[in-house]
Amino acid sequence: MGANAAVMASFSGEMAELAERLARVLVSVRSAQGGGSGTVWTKDGLVVTNHHVVPGDSATVVLHDGNEFEATVEARDPERDLALLRVPAVLTPAEPGDSADARPGTLAFAIGNPWGQRGTLTSGIVVSRGTATEENGAHLTDVLRADVRLAPGNSGGPMTDARGRVIGINSMIAGGMAIAVPVDAVKAFVAEALAGKPGRLGIAFQPVRVPHAIAASYEVEDDAGLILTGIEPGSPAETAGLIPGDIVIGAGPGRRRGLRYLESPLRSMRAGQQFELQLLRGGKLVQVAAVPV
Repeated sequence: MGANAAVMASFSGEMAELAERLARVLVSVRSAQGGGSGTVWTKDGLVVTNHHVVPGDSATVVLHDGNEFEATVEARDPERDLALLRVPAVLTPAEPGDSADARPGTLAFAIGNPWGQRGTLTSGIVVSRGTATEENGAHLTDVLRADVRLAPGNSGGPMTDARGRVIGINSMIAGGMAIAVPVDAVKAFVAEALAGKPGRLGIAFQPVRVPHAIAASYEVEDDAGLILTGIEPGSPAETAGLIPGDIVIGAGPGRRRGLRYLESPLRSMRAGQQFELQLLRGGKLVQVAAVPV
């Protein structure tokens, strides 16, 4: 056997092994409104899929070995097109990767149940990480795009790197490209779902531009933040001393500032857990701690 043939044989064997490993973390999801795929997330029965795959409160999950279970919907996020199911079984979980490693040119694989064909594996490369896409009325503000072939039934299945680590959850097809929710957004969604009751501060806000000179001084990367337009009387925001006109440029444990970094921490606030805010007030940086309810 020549050197090239040996390399191709080795690569073929590795891809077959990858397909087998991914098939074990893939499930089929059926609901009254349709169905799709799901990705086993934890050993104790948590499965991640798309919100549009399970618009109701329950679904049937079929494991790779054919066993069926009735699953309950633990949490959902229509904006990120994610849903979290719980199955009364011990499962083999996928290995989450890191969205930062999914750079343009990264080899990507998608496995799912397109047109009811169980465990179909397709491949391509990551093309970009975008800021928004729309398809069939869905709007996702942070997505991975890859030239991987998807079809109805792939939704909710994993997109992985060549080592089988999940880099995203397949969501839709747009412009001929596979669209996936990045794995860091999936990790945040699951953490939020497990952390308890969502918190609220009692604020109204809207996006606003920050003058470039001020933004540069305080490392506001996209020259934008959220201006507070209203504070509920007696709310945690009022107790913490927030006032209309404050511009939020940073939130939560992250150190990066700017509008693009606010959505995830504001969404992940938990009731009773102290929450840090970084504000611009009169052009000066102000640090505030509030306790959501």
